[in-house]
Amino acid sequence: MKYIIIGLGNFGSSLAKKLTQQGNEVIGVDVEMAKVEEFKEQISHTICLDATDEYTVKGLPLKDTDIVIVAIGENRGANVMATALLKNLGAKKLISRAVATLHEQVLNAIGVDEIVHPEEETAERWAKRLCLRGVVDSFELNDYFSIVEIKVPKKYEGKTIQQVQFREKYNLLVLTTIKNAKVESRVGRTKMIADVQSVASPDLLLEKDDIIVVYGANTDINEFARS
Repeated sequence: MKYIIIGLGNFGSSLAKKLTQQGNEVIGVDVEMAKVEEFKEQISHTICLDATDEYTVKGLPLKDTDIVIVAIGENRGANVMATALLKNLGAKKLISRAVATLHEQVLNAIGVDEIVHPEEETAERWAKRLCLRGVVDSFELNDYFSIVEIKVPKKYEGKTIQQVQFREKYNLLVLTTIKNAKVESRVGRTKMIADVQSVASPDLLLEKDDIIVVYGANTDINEFARS
């Protein structure tokens, strides 16, 4: 996968380094040359440019990039301007960082695909979500083991946990499943909520749109998600 990350602050640089470590091609962009120099040995490519300048941004390989992430946090104006510019230039998938409710509303109005909240979500969790197909969320227990929420692969819909053989084939333990449930609010509107089921049993039937919560080594989780 190929990524462009705009803004090499704490979150942006951490995410860029982790994505690079996982074998992806990453272009890290920042307006400050000091940050570009600091991370040039840890990120695939680093470029110093102003992401609010249309002329310079047009020079980025947007057509060949799978995902663009605007990680600018301190300067909300620059974040919004860069996001809008990248949207207009046709970024395939655009993710942007929000630091306040109004800021998030503006980004949604621009039409971003996803919103990042670095204060609540770590670079490790986003690296998993971006790299591993179907991953909804994750929680790292240490450098080697994680608990991950992942969408049930289509080929396993209609099968039980025992039939899939998570332990035998993938060395993973299924803890539980999560279903999307419709509930009615006090004003009569319906909304979807995540309904966590009980502890998973071997005969639990996996259905379409289910999310399984698995525990295991990061290497085994990666292999399952990419299989």
